[in-house]
Amino acid sequence: TKELQEEETEALLSIYESDKAFKQINPTTYQYKYGEEDASKSFLLEVVWTQEYPNEAPQINLDTFYNRNLVVSVKENIQRVLEEEAQQWLGCGMTYTLFECLKERIEELTAAQPDSVKIVSEVTEEVEKLELTTKAPKKEQLTKAQKRRQWERTDHKGEHPRGWNWVDIIRHLSQTGGKSQDSAPLT
Repeated sequence: TKELQEEETEALLSIYESDKAFKQINPTTYQYKYGEEDASKSFLLEVVWTQEYPNEAPQINLDTFYNRNLVVSVKENIQRVLEEEAQQWLGCGMTYTLFECLKERIEELTAAQPDSVKIVSEVTEEVEKLELTTKAPKKEQLTKAQKRRQWERTDHKGEHPRGWNWVDIIRHLSQTGGKSQDSAPLT
């Protein structure tokens, strides 16, 4: 089965070499995009090979983010058609056949899909369900000694005396270093 998978990978890559709709995710996962980009009837098919592929059908995944616009009935219909097609081709490489089967029947399969779909993500629905709660900011817990020190730094009315946060300019400049003559602007 490993040799058959390698042969099919080689064939798929040569067939879909210049096709922008085809994408190989890893050696056992392939995607194909149907329809125009971001159109309501476009969708992404993902085929994942199992260990026993091609002797057993691959996994067919339509639950990608790109397919959020697809109606459930359309997804189920596509899934059913692909599973039926896969059963006919057990024992030989079928990824190309599955991709082409959908190309031929895309109009029929997406007929139930509306032309414009209001995209509502599940996340926004969940967010709307949540109640907004405002948390009161936690008060800083101070010890008696810390409170006393804060009180003593003020004028016992809760106000700081004038200049309590001023910087001693001489000490500040001696720590940072004054302006050197080399860095003085040219006049």
